[in-house]
Amino acid sequence: MHKFLPVLALVFNAFVWGVSWWPFRQLHGAGLHPLWATALMYALAVGGLLLARPGLLARTLQHPALWLLALSSGLTNVAFNWAVTVGDVVRVVLLFYLMPAWSVLLAWRVLGERPTRMAVVRLVMAFAGVALVLVPADASIERMVGHLSGADLLALAGGFCFALTNVTLRRLHQLPSESRMLAMFGGGALMATASACAGLLAGFVTPVPALAMGWVVVALLLATAFLLSNYALQYGATRLAAGTTALIMLSEVVFASVSSVLLTDTALDARTVLGGSLIVSAALLATLRWPRKA
Repeated sequence: MHKFLPVLALVFNAFVWGVSWWPFRQLHGAGLHPLWATALMYALAVGGLLLARPGLLARTLQHPALWLLALSSGLTNVAFNWAVTVGDVVRVVLLFYLMPAWSVLLAWRVLGERPTRMAVVRLVMAFAGVALVLVPADASIERMVGHLSGADLLALAGGFCFALTNVTLRRLHQLPSESRMLAMFGGGALMATASACAGLLAGFVTPVPALAMGWVVVALLLATAFLLSNYALQYGATRLAAGTTALIMLSEVVFASVSSVLLTDTALDARTVLGGSLIVSAALLATLRWPRKA
């Protein structure tokens, strides 16, 4: 029983992220661009944290290293939320879960952790899976580039930024968890707001629509769900082994795929299924402990 609640908390977190594409699309349909929606939700989350923990902002600003965490976490949310709103949900989630492969490369460069043989195997599997998902059957360089959508590029960028977030969290593990959480939520609000304003000036982001009960209620519910899911992640991840946490979080792929098939006319072709299997298998291998030779 003592393991049940942490597992349930992580499954809840994965469920929220796995089905978040649907409310984002409802907001988009109501005229609220996903960048504005992201900015609004994370601003609400920041406000809630600061009300619950007076003085937290001052304590967080004492740690300049948290700005990198805010940047990487903010860009992760900007890229992922935008991608799942406008792109193919299954492709986006699969490409986003290239994150463990990026983590190997970033840990090598940033933390000096030389990749093991199994890490190299995972890299090959993950990138082979991405090739199957992205490259059309009649592959050519021109056709491959033309086959990439903006959502695909956002998903790849989001996965890279998420890997950078995880590596940065490991570097800053000694800092207070509440300050790290505020940096991540604050980064989401700042990066989304900055991106939305830049997009508005460039003409590819629409202004915030007039207040309407429909989209305001959805935005508030989604903000609450994300806040609860983050608390659930903090609760579960601190009580379970890292490998167990990563394994459970992969259920996000299942939630996203099933909800996409049920709620849209999405059809999974053989290449996507095979490529997705390689990506997920590589991520699963990352959760296992491999003995080192003496």
